[in-house]
Amino acid sequence: MSDLVTVQKVRKSFGDHLVLRDISFTVPAGTVTAVIGPSGSGKTTVLRTLNALDQADAGVIAIGDVSVDFAGAPDRATLARFRAQSGMVFQSHNLFPHKTVIQNVLEGPVVVQRRPREEARAEAEQLLDQVGLAEKAEQYPFQLSGGQQQRVGIARALAMRPKLMLFDEPTSALDPELVGDVLKVIKDLAAEGWTMVIVTHEIRFAQQVADQVLFIDDGVVAESGPPAQVLVAPAHARTRQFLQRILDPI
Repeated sequence: MSDLVTVQKVRKSFGDHLVLRDISFTVPAGTVTAVIGPSGSGKTTVLRTLNALDQADAGVIAIGDVSVDFAGAPDRATLARFRAQSGMVFQSHNLFPHKTVIQNVLEGPVVVQRRPREEARAEAEQLLDQVGLAEKAEQYPFQLSGGQQQRVGIARALAMRPKLMLFDEPTSALDPELVGDVLKVIKDLAAEGWTMVIVTHEIRFAQQVADQVLFIDDGVVAESGPPAQVLVAPAHARTRQFLQRILDPI
C-alpha cells in the first residue's frame, strides 16, 4: 500500500512558542490515522499544517503528487495546489449562515472549482443523501442540530473531491446524544476507503476505526502504531498515563 501523505521533519512555532518539533509520519492511501494527545500538545497544528491553514516553518509535506518544502517559502500557486488535495471538517461547522444547506455544499465546487452548477448540484444532493440529510437541503444552518450541521460540513468537504479528509475533533462541540450520527458517517467513509486524518478525543472510536494512531505530546510523535498497540498496550509511560486519565477519569 503506497503512502498518500508523507510528513518529514515539520516544525512550527507561534512567536517564541515551538509547537511542532520535527514531526514525521506517513499516511498510507485508503487508511485512517487517529491523532490523540493532551490539550496543547500540537494535535490541531499537525492537522492545520496538512492543508497549510498554518504554514509550517520548515519541513516537507507531500500529499499525492504535490510536495511542498516549507523552508523554501512556497509560492501561492503551489500552496493552492497543495490545499486542493485535502478537505477539512472543523470543530464548529463553519457553515455560511445566510446560505441553505445545498448552497453551502455547492459553494466550493461552483465558486472555487468552477464546475458546472447542474453537475455540482447532482453530486451535492447525492452527498447530502449519503450523510442522511437529503430532506434538509433547502433549510438553513440555524434550523439544524449541531450534529446535522457537522454532517453538512462533511458533505461540503467531500464535494471538493479531495484526496485526503481532515477532521479536527469533529464531535467535541456536540451534545453527547448527537455524537453517534457524526461518528457513523465517518465510519462509513472509512469503509468506502477514504484516506483520513482525525484529531479526536474519542479513544474508543479511534480504536474501532483507525488503522494507525499517533500520540502527540509536547510537539513530537511520542508513540505511533496500530490501535491494538498504542491504545491497548502502549510502550511508553506517557501514553499509558494519558490513556488512563482519558478512559478512567476521576
